[in-house]
Amino acid sequence: MKGSTKTGLLRGLIAAAVSIAMLFGLMAVEYYLNPDNQAAQSSAAQTAETPAVPAVAEAEPISADANAAGAFQPGTYTATANGFGGPVDVTITIGDAGGIADVVIAGQGETPDVGGAAIPELRNQIITAQSADIDGVSGASFTSGAVKEAAANALALASGQEIETGPKAEGDNLFIPGTYTGSSKGFGGDVEVTVTVSEMAIEDIQISGDHETENIGSFAVSMLGERIMDAQSPNVDALSGATVTSSAIMRALQQALTEAGADLSRFPAPEEADPDAPKTDETLDCDICIVGAGGAGMTAAIKATQAGKNVILLERMPYVGGNTTKATGGMNAAETHYQAEQGIEDSVQQFIDDTMEGGHQMNNKDLVTVMAQNSAKGIDWLDSIGAPLPKVSFSGGATNARIHAPEDGSGVGAFLVTRFLNKVNELGINVLYDTKATELISDNGTVVGVKAESADTNYTINAKAVILTTGGFGNNQDMIVQYRPDLEGTVSTSAPGAMGDGIVMAQAVGADLVDIEQIQLHPTVEQGTSMLITESVRGDGAILVNQEGKRFTDELLTRDKVSAAELEQTGGYAYILFDQRLRDGLKAIEKYVSIGITVQADTIEGLAEQIGCDPATLSETLSTWNQAVANKNDEEFGRDTGMENDLSVAPFYAIKIAPGIHHTMGGVKIDTQAQVINTEGKPIPGLFAAGEVCGGVHGGNRIGGNAVADIVVFGTVASESAVAYCDK
Repeated sequence: MKGSTKTGLLRGLIAAAVSIAMLFGLMAVEYYLNPDNQAAQSSAAQTAETPAVPAVAEAEPISADANAAGAFQPGTYTATANGFGGPVDVTITIGDAGGIADVVIAGQGETPDVGGAAIPELRNQIITAQSADIDGVSGASFTSGAVKEAAANALALASGQEIETGPKAEGDNLFIPGTYTGSSKGFGGDVEVTVTVSEMAIEDIQISGDHETENIGSFAVSMLGERIMDAQSPNVDALSGATVTSSAIMRALQQALTEAGADLSRFPAPEEADPDAPKTDETLDCDICIVGAGGAGMTAAIKATQAGKNVILLERMPYVGGNTTKATGGMNAAETHYQAEQGIEDSVQQFIDDTMEGGHQMNNKDLVTVMAQNSAKGIDWLDSIGAPLPKVSFSGGATNARIHAPEDGSGVGAFLVTRFLNKVNELGINVLYDTKATELISDNGTVVGVKAESADTNYTINAKAVILTTGGFGNNQDMIVQYRPDLEGTVSTSAPGAMGDGIVMAQAVGADLVDIEQIQLHPTVEQGTSMLITESVRGDGAILVNQEGKRFTDELLTRDKVSAAELEQTGGYAYILFDQRLRDGLKAIEKYVSIGITVQADTIEGLAEQIGCDPATLSETLSTWNQAVANKNDEEFGRDTGMENDLSVAPFYAIKIAPGIHHTMGGVKIDTQAQVINTEGKPIPGLFAAGEVCGGVHGGNRIGGNAVADIVVFGTVASESAVAYCDK
């Protein structure tokens, strides 16, 4: 949609000082810094785009000085601006001497643990600064921006200025009929919302956000319009897992409705669901019930449906994808036709050896062998459903170029999820969204179904076989601390649905667990957003430097080794450094640039200044690396892969990164047929599993690219085994 919103607000000198850049520029990271929206909180399925950042502590109250000197007219002045959850009112009292004597901030719709918690600190900042030009509170940029805007307007009134508030609907009408457009910065660019309104209703809404993350933000773009129309309100819940895009949509909608003359205070905040409300009971029957619509679950569902089975696919989130959407590198596979066509020598045995070595020989070698032997077939199957992965390169821990990615270098996860979902829809597979499996139904030790619940329905699903594909527990802080207390508070890259449900349900019917304490840290996670910087950046030639500007490791060692090396550096972090040539060859980098997590400069010395290290040291580091690439000999750390191109094409880029929880290697024990094994070492009849819910495949460390191989291969194996079980 094209269009723009004219605010019609004439700001005075003070109002002009308001940091609009903060209000809109920081919008793209507000909910990455918002702990209230974390799926990592153990009880709620909120967004996995947010790291574990503590809520803003209430500031110590300060004494208002009624005699503070200033240039304002004594009295009390109130102004309003739109926060995250609705209007924010700021009332400023000006003392006899013309200074700010007191500030009262009311924002009933702001998130209690974030915006609400920031309000006392914002009040104190205004009083201390005697101005609306304040820093705000990190992690609560929406509320901060609203408070600053409202405070600036209140102070403008106190300066004798008139604030034009824009058009207002007549009488009791909600809107001035017409079509209006608002825009706001989302995750990948501007999001536009165009609404058509009558005097009392929102008649139509169109949302445009072409640059939002595929299968995360894009779901918010496609789904929130219906929610807004149903609610007839701009105050609807954000889409779990996509709060950055959701909040941008809400802000753009608020702009448009304000232009339409709406008083946003007339719209109530979203109603909280009543957990005690009665639900309908419903019984469904199928051949195979698959729990979890990530990559493994959709692979299994597609395969089983193609084999003629009636499938029900359960998904606790309002959309498919799970952790597969988060995968950015590619799929490891050996002896593929793509490798042969590109003259790449590789072998299944080398794939097995690399995986076992990378996993510290803790892996179940039989499972690893199944994955490696069937990986090329997996690539062929992806070709057959329109999901080719022809770009082959190196990844950490691989002897040969083995990781297969989309042709344009885009993230493999979003690419595959889109193709899987297209096939699921084409086959008419029954997917129950927003439906959480709660219990496996067991009859004398045989699994015969699943109990599940949605917001309004309790389901009993009778099935001949059940496949668990619920993913790991990377966003369940309670489980993480239970098995690895040393990782408490570590940010996670996992999707919001990665809560360990399948592991808990399987244990309840006697399943054994394996390697449950093995939790992988990924070395290149941007801490402010919890965004994983794809392995392909290093695989295509990027290097890591510490705060001193020096390389400190072979960047393509296994993830655990690189993570450990980073934690030994100053501050426990590093910078991933690359150039324009690498950016041009890897589409995924555009996302990092667009959301503002990169810094760049036309010279390496300029980049050094950006990241605060010695220019001479960083320049020497890059020169040494480029010479190593030219000589194909890294004398410092012995790196021998990802050295096709040096880093010499300006501008130069860096992203600050540190380790973050990325994969839970342990889980339910399975055999080579993907049958779940009980604590007595025997298969549980009727129960199968695939993907991150399982343990044994990756051992003590997962090699980059093996997760996608795992979901495709064992999603297929589980499906074929379940189909055969049904046919007995």
